Amino acid sequence: MPDRQRQLLVVANRLPIRAVTEHGETRYETSPGGLVSALGPVMSARPGSTWVGWAGAPGDAPAPFELDGVHLVPVALDPSDVEDYYEGFSNSTLWPLYHDAISPADYHRHWWDRYVVVNQRFAHAVVDRAEIDATVWVHDYQLQLVPGMLREMRPDLRIGFFLHIPFPAREIFMRLPWRRQVAKGLLGADLVGFQTRTTLHNFRHSVPRVCDATTHGSVITYGSRDVATVRHPIGIDFDRFSDGASAPAAAERAETLLENLGSPTTVLLGVDRLDYTKGIDRRLRAYHELLQERRLDPETTTLVQIAEPSRSNVNRYNEIRVTVEQLVGEINGDFGTMDKPAVVYLHQSQPFDELIALYRLADVMVVTPFRDGMNLVAKEYVAARVDNRGVLVLSEFAGAAHQLRQAVLVNPYDIDGVKGAIEAAATMPPAEQSSRMRPMRRLVRRTSAQQWATSFLAELERT
Repeated sequence: MPDRQRQLLVVANRLPIRAVTEHGETRYETSPGGLVSALGPVMSARPGSTWVGWAGAPGDAPAPFELDGVHLVPVALDPSDVEDYYEGFSNSTLWPLYHDAISPADYHRHWWDRYVVVNQRFAHAVVDRAEIDATVWVHDYQLQLVPGMLREMRPDLRIGFFLHIPFPAREIFMRLPWRRQVAKGLLGADLVGFQTRTTLHNFRHSVPRVCDATTHGSVITYGSRDVATVRHPIGIDFDRFSDGASAPAAAERAETLLENLGSPTTVLLGVDRLDYTKGIDRRLRAYHELLQERRLDPETTTLVQIAEPSRSNVNRYNEIRVTVEQLVGEINGDFGTMDKPAVVYLHQSQPFDELIALYRLADVMVVTPFRDGMNLVAKEYVAARVDNRGVLVLSEFAGAAHQLRQAVLVNPYDIDGVKGAIEAAATMPPAEQSSRMRPMRRLVRRTSAQQWATSFLAELERT
């Protein structure tokens, strides 16, 4: 079958939808997000494209339906699936382990058992709808067993897998009791993609320790099959952020926000999910010390911290929320005034237009995760800086740091280093800001989300 006629099936934990309830009736609309931006145009251009995933609410799944030219196949997760497969094994075992065990991972056999069952459910949903020789692209850590399951059930399929989060160093991966099963699941793919060379290296060096496999450069031989591996960093929809920031409404909203903040001369910005891997607490401590040492003037400086709610049913997320909110209270108690808080903290997601205005407003964007697969916020800020101004302070442990080399790179574990980076960014001359921002904007434009999806699929279909 010619490649252009291959059916494409995307498999991800979530469908690209959100439920909207009006007048007692529920309808679905396309949800924003990096993966949706990347895959939407590709899938719409290929007749018969199908996206398999969870609709986001526990209980019975809605019937398959069409949205924006893509066939959507919901997979049902009951409350115990959500508790054991999603909150348990995916986000309390794999997430901390794959992020260098920043927080201890929990290992429970009933979580693993449910992870297997749910992965099987996703695999069967694909098999039931895949044409002969179809192309299947599986995404992320929640579904690492699906490629191997598909390979056993449907060896005719061409299977790709992409890991959006880091893959850990071999010594950390070896802690996982089910390391062999996970590795075998991933090796069911024809092509396995990673964000950075480091995480690709980790995978290539872990697999031979747990499976009867050998590596030859970028190829892993397992049984009678060769599995290709590739570094393929994801991008963003550059035009959406650049065009949004160029709109007069964005400039007007940025001016209004600046006035609401008390018209500080320097605005620092953090935009994160409220996650213990994001380093928000260290960032706040560094900022507090800068104010205490008068290296930043509390009368002319404001930090805006957006912390989007995340996984509130997982205890460690509630613990980091308490820590962050205590730090915000301490800083505002020491340096805020009735007219101008030292920190503006919002534990809520922001609409696109508000986010664009914040990016335009921020003199310094502070992105300091302890570990991150990519961190698209860093790229969004760069895309939104249509004036070629602003400074990006970026953790060297974010995948984006491998590409955005003109950022002020920092070790987030080093509070003194973070302080120095923020201070340098806040006082950087406009000419240097521009010399750093221009090449980063060129790179983010060139390596867009659509380019990422198109080139990965092209490589998969050549494999």
